Amino acid sequence: MTAMWGPDRHVRRTMLALGTAGLALICVGTILDALWLLGIGVWAVIVAMLIELVYRP
Repeated sequence: MTAMWGPDRHVRRTMLALGTAGLALICVGTILDALWLLGIGVWAVIVAMLIELVYRP
């Protein structure tokens, strides 16, 4: 594995944080039956996937 450049690490860390937070919100929203938490979680995962698709060719 090669060393990652500084901004690459920052983008990867942001993407992983958004994905993890999104999955946590989806789980909590499902357990509490709170549709607004579920929606925020889904949008967080969507944004994380878009960052992955746009930033990494």
